[in-house]
Amino acid sequence: MTSRRIFLKAGLATSASIAAPHLAAQAGERVVIIGGGFGGATAARYLRRFNPALQVSLVEPAGEFVMCPMSNRVIHGGLQLRDISRPYSRFVANNGLRWVRSRADNIDLSAREVRVGTERIPYDRLIISPGVDYVYDGIEGMSTSAQQARVPHAWKAGEQTQQLRNMLQAMPEEGVVAMTIPKVPYRCPPGPYERASLIAHYLQASKPKAKLLVFDANPEIQAKKGLFEAVWKSRYGERIQYVPNADLKGVDTQAGILEFELQGKVKAHVINVIPPQRAGAIARNSGLANVGNRWCGVDFLSYESAVTRGVYVLGDSIAGSPGMPKSGHMANQQAKVCAGAIAAQSLGMAVPTEPIIANTCYSFVSQSEVIHVAGVYRYDASKKIMVPAPGAGGMSEQPSTMEAIYAMAWATNIMNDTLD
Repeated sequence: MTSRRIFLKAGLATSASIAAPHLAAQAGERVVIIGGGFGGATAARYLRRFNPALQVSLVEPAGEFVMCPMSNRVIHGGLQLRDISRPYSRFVANNGLRWVRSRADNIDLSAREVRVGTERIPYDRLIISPGVDYVYDGIEGMSTSAQQARVPHAWKAGEQTQQLRNMLQAMPEEGVVAMTIPKVPYRCPPGPYERASLIAHYLQASKPKAKLLVFDANPEIQAKKGLFEAVWKSRYGERIQYVPNADLKGVDTQAGILEFELQGKVKAHVINVIPPQRAGAIARNSGLANVGNRWCGVDFLSYESAVTRGVYVLGDSIAGSPGMPKSGHMANQQAKVCAGAIAAQSLGMAVPTEPIIANTCYSFVSQSEVIHVAGVYRYDASKKIMVPAPGAGGMSEQPSTMEAIYAMAWATNIMNDTLD
């Protein structure tokens, strides 16, 4: 309970620290945002709140937002896609945005334009929140779109989420499911282990003779390790077989065979490969991925790119500080800091110098029980990074049904905060 109070207090402090620019407004700059996920949509909403004079354009091709958190519940049957989806039309109208419903082709940094088809959209400031791209280069047999379609990652909520659900339902009663987890960093560290728990829950209820093989390229479970291990042992037993240090070499998507560096070949009826990840293509193609040619370095006071002034990067594409996960909640928090900084500058005010952001992640381990991890991060001026706030955050002691209520409330609240 103490950790929860500290966590909530930090969240309120964050909101208070970035709300000051709302006190005044002046002729607005043109802000273009690429990507309407937790980062981009939140930035758009809060920019308009902090300085209503800003002219904000959102470049987003999808007609609706489908949230990745809770999407594992669709795979096991606890929710449907419509339960985690929300149209952009109402959000755009409510916040006075210009919606360019298309994919951004490229960015001309020198001309300060975003090119969308034949249209060129000028900007004074540009926010990029492109999520992640998936890297199949090192996986033999998965270089084509057809091969990738046969082995869905379902790591972006939507069509593939339902596809994986359908594949589980169609699997033989004594079938084998195999899923692979890439080396960190990747989007949502606890996500693969939640998925494993919920697939095991589905098998237990619907196909009790089936089993799940979890091949992890990492040496151990990367988040909530003790909690997941305890649940798997007590609830699912041998139904889940966890294999660490499993580097995936290739997949025969027609025959249903995976090949690993150490474990050799494994046959399965359903294969779920979660591939390695990197910053979205438009960020990389614009030269913003300056960290290992994979992630984008930023100034954590504003999320301005370390490469180009006037361009900001949010969400999963950034190279976070040590211990900062790539998550929807984190992208939402980063967007508020970014919006506060841009609004302050547009109003001739100083950028706040002590941002505080928080993150929480709920994981369903069965239909009705949940575990969580939470953290609070402060800006360290000497290191110029975000660091964990001492004594804040925490983790569940054990799964509980009460936390399932908290989890669904969190999902509703963050969707409202992002897309209201």
